Formats: sequence, C-alpha cells, structure tokens
Amino acid sequence: MPLAKEASYYTYADYLEWDENERYEIIDGEAYMMATPSRIHQEISGNFYFALRSFLEGKSCKVYAAPFAVRLFPEEDKSDDTVVEPDITVICDPSKLDDRGCNGVPDFIIEIISPSTARYDRIVKFNKYREAGVREYWIVNPEEKIVSAYLLKDGQYMAVNYDDTAAAPVTVLPDCEIDLKAIFGSFEA
Repeated sequence: MPLAKEASYYTYADYLEWDENERYEIIDGEAYMMATPSRIHQEISGNFYFALRSFLEGKSCKVYAAPFAVRLFPEEDKSDDTVVEPDITVICDPSKLDDRGCNGVPDFIIEIISPSTARYDRIVKFNKYREAGVREYWIVNPEEKIVSAYLLKDGQYMAVNYDDTAAAPVTVLPDCEIDLKAIFGSFEA
C-alpha cells in the first residue's frame, strides 16, 4: 500500500513517510495521487524551467521543477494538511527553502494541465493558491497552446490569456518575459 496509513485525513508528517517513488499531493488533508506526465508536458515544463533559470541567473529568486514539495501553510509540528508539487515554482525568499522544498507561499507557480488534471488545476489548486496568496499563477494548456496568467490583486485573481505567439510578462519578476512560441515549439499537442 503506497500510503503510510489508512486514513481519510493526511498531514505533512504522513507525506514524509510515503514511498518517494510515488508522487502525491495533499490538499486540505485529502491525498491525490499524481500521474506520470506526458512527453509534451515534460517538454513544455523543461522549456519554462530553462527560460526562467536563464532569466534568474545571478538573481536571488530560484526556480524549481517538479517534483518539488511546497507547503503552503507550514506548521512547526508538521500537522499542515496541504502539500503540493507544482510543475514550476519560483521562490524569491530563500528563508522559505529547506532540503525538502518550500515552506511557505511561492511567488510564482506554473501548472501544465492535461485532460485528467484540468479540473483539479483550474478549481482545487486555483482556490488553494489564491487562499495562500500566491502572487502569480499560470495555467498552461498544451492542446490549445494558451497560458492563462492569474495575478493576485486584493485577494482575487485577475486573468490575462496569452496564445503561442505572445511574449508573456511574468509580473512578479520585473523585466521577465517568456516567449511562448519558444515554449510551445513546433510539436503537436
């Protein structure tokens, strides 16, 4: 059995006991098993990572690709009940980082959806990221080659959509624009 115990409510302490070869996220104490990403998903994720890593070279912010654990509401005793593994995470406060991942709210998150994760990323994670205060959240749709950028303002996300011909600005990283034509490349989703 992949989970550490039979339960209906899980915490970060449980997460630490699970098999590292199987990926799970916990949201509000509920465990979600994560599927293996597709080749296109990995290609897009790698392109975003490369673009952000190149931009952040020599800067204080750091970019991480999944698997990378993010505890949105960390508790000292590890009783927090939300641990996510975004596809791409940017953290500008190094005090939030430890050997296991990020303890606190990242500045920027990218999720690349698939038919099986679209609802989860657009509703469950969207609401959790907004509640936590993630300043910028991008949802990437490989099939439509569209990025929906959500910017946090007064506790609500404001949306801007970009297609694969755009240079999309990363608002939380001044002077950073990502060429979406380069991200999506010439592959067929």
